[in-house]
Amino acid sequence: MAESLNGLAKKMAIQGGLLLMFSITPFVLADSLSDPTRPPASLGFAQEANVVAASGPVLQSVFISPGRKVAIISGQAVNLGEKFGDAQVIKIMESEVTLSRGKDLQTLKLFPGVEKRLISSRTRPQTDIRRQ
Repeated sequence: MAESLNGLAKKMAIQGGLLLMFSITPFVLADSLSDPTRPPASLGFAQEANVVAASGPVLQSVFISPGRKVAIISGQAVNLGEKFGDAQVIKIMESEVTLSRGKDLQTLKLFPGVEKRLISSRTRPQTDIRRQ
């Protein structure tokens, strides 16, 4: 009977160890998962907070309504005309913000490296195979 109690104790110890291992695993794995809502690094957004400080201000978002314009610059909400550090926000557009430091102007783009281009409808060939 003592042997069967010994076997039962070993079995319970193994099951308890497995239960502990499987209950801790999700927390360990969660540390290595990336945020699915974070923009890809290829868009030029900093992955670490201290990188933002080293590379200067980063335009993260723009909110425009009929009565208000707000830009999120390096995590700080700034209204049109307000100060961001030692610069003043003088213009907020849908994809860029202009800062003024005395006579110096700095333009922050929401999507750096992406430029809008006007495409004329006359330059695209109009092919309609139904008219043949």
